[in-house]
Amino acid sequence: MGIFSRIFSIGKAEAHSVLDKLEDPIKMTEQGIRDLKENLNKSLQGLAEIKALAIRAKNDNAKFISDAQSYEQKAIMLLQRAQTGQLAPAEADRLAGEMLRMKEKAEQEAQRTAKELAMHEQSVSTMEQNINKLKSKISTYENELRTLKARAKVSEATKNINKQLAQIDSSSTISMLERMKEKVAQEEALAQSYGAIALESKTIDDEVEKVLGSSTQNDALLELKAKMGLLPPPPATSNDASAPQQ
Repeated sequence: MGIFSRIFSIGKAEAHSVLDKLEDPIKMTEQGIRDLKENLNKSLQGLAEIKALAIRAKNDNAKFISDAQSYEQKAIMLLQRAQTGQLAPAEADRLAGEMLRMKEKAEQEAQRTAKELAMHEQSVSTMEQNINKLKSKISTYENELRTLKARAKVSEATKNINKQLAQIDSSSTISMLERMKEKVAQEEALAQSYGAIALESKTIDDEVEKVLGSSTQNDALLELKAKMGLLPPPPATSNDASAPQQ
């Protein structure tokens, strides 16, 4: 169990450094818990066997006590029969003496089994306490293992994110953005250049069309007004004024 104390004390004191190498502690903890559960199963089996011995000792003790009482009662009955003349006194004494010797032997066996019973009951009590402690340890370690695994997942995810962030070349990114800006500015300037060229070409054509188009429209309008007599008479010239005098 000392390995668990070391693992979790290290985990509390050096959390950040341990989180980087949690895989081995997790495997060690899992194996340790499996070992503890195996020991628990063996302890439970041993407890059952000791309880069986205690039960047997208790039954034997009760039997020997009962036998001792029975032998004593038979000795009394033999002596009573001798008093009533049903049995010869010498025979009664012999048989009663045998019963008392068997009673003594039964009492000795009762004392022996009583000691065995006390010893087994003490062993059962001790084993039950140890088993309960072992169960509590296993439960504690399983809970701490779940916490350890959760910390490992968080640590791994955080490590991966930080690793990816650390691998980003900020200068390369800025350089790429600057190249994009330059390219966009160049494309914009080129677009304006083509627009200016297109505007110059269209302006010459438009001016010519405008001049020619407006002259044609004016001639047509004057012709229409002349037909309708809407045009004022042309002003007299010097040649026209001198003509009648000749």
